[in-house]
Amino acid sequence: MNEWLTTTTAPAVLVTVARVEGSAPREPGAKFLVTQRTLHDTIGGGHLELRAVEIAREMLAAGAPEVRYERFGLGPSLGQCCGGVVWLLFEPVTDSVAETLTLLRTNRTGDFWRVSSIAGRPRNAVFDAHGALVAGEADVPRHFPRTSSAIVLPDGWLVDPIAAPAAHLVLFGAGHVGAAIVRALAELPCIITWVDERDEMFPPDVPANVIVEATDTPEAVVDAAPDGASYLVLTHSHALDERLSAAILARDNVGWFGLIGSKTKRVLFERRLATRGLPADRIASMVCPIGLPGITDKAPAAIAVSVAAQLLMTWEAQATAAAAMPRQPALQEN
Repeated sequence: MNEWLTTTTAPAVLVTVARVEGSAPREPGAKFLVTQRTLHDTIGGGHLELRAVEIAREMLAAGAPEVRYERFGLGPSLGQCCGGVVWLLFEPVTDSVAETLTLLRTNRTGDFWRVSSIAGRPRNAVFDAHGALVAGEADVPRHFPRTSSAIVLPDGWLVDPIAAPAAHLVLFGAGHVGAAIVRALAELPCIITWVDERDEMFPPDVPANVIVEATDTPEAVVDAAPDGASYLVLTHSHALDERLSAAILARDNVGWFGLIGSKTKRVLFERRLATRGLPADRIASMVCPIGLPGITDKAPAAIAVSVAAQLLMTWEAQATAAAAMPRQPALQEN
């Protein structure tokens, strides 16, 4: 998830799509991190990205201390047929920039706005959703539109929203399938709370978007989960699966709930959950079997791909529905 952010490689240049006119490979705010040997993330590939890499590596080789702001027409000169125009901001990752990236990397549950100079030495700062300065330099604009997409202000500053992932998955079970699903979702914009009673089941290293919960009371994790979270239950015990299913279906504001198992297991659990007094409509909302129809391979990696696609479809539908809902007027200035 956001490899440009979770990578700590230095020295490096952070390249941001600052502005777009017409058709372009990526939207304003898309980024990638360039070192002399590696690339982390993408601004869409093709000749635009190739030229951006060349410029970034020229800056690294020269030890260039200042930012660059470049315009690129996506036509014959770059060999791309998009036809639009893209402006890119090239920021050397100085101590100040590294400080703000560290803040953003370690705070994944809040929305932030990063304000960066598009000329001169690298200057930037991060503000939280309440308008408070939380990292970076004080001599940056404090009054700016809280937009949902990156914008360039007339006075030469890039306002770049860094939103927390809206999708939160609470995954119960650290066995083969659970581990495969974590790997499949590792680079996607979501937060995963990975839960199991057996601490030794978790690998020594987990992706940046994963929070491990080794606990003897997994039901408490259900109670503590944020509203709208998604849940996947695939533990080593049918009895624990049933307890967790009951806890999930008993709480309000469940975004999605999937239970690993066959159609036979679903029928059994429907009966047992009804006996516990859970409403029929909530039981009916349980997804079991999990995964996309038509994929029958039972290998953990195949299940993981199928379930990851199912979750992506669910989360995109939820995001579309949320975007269509009337909203309160956004805070425009701090």
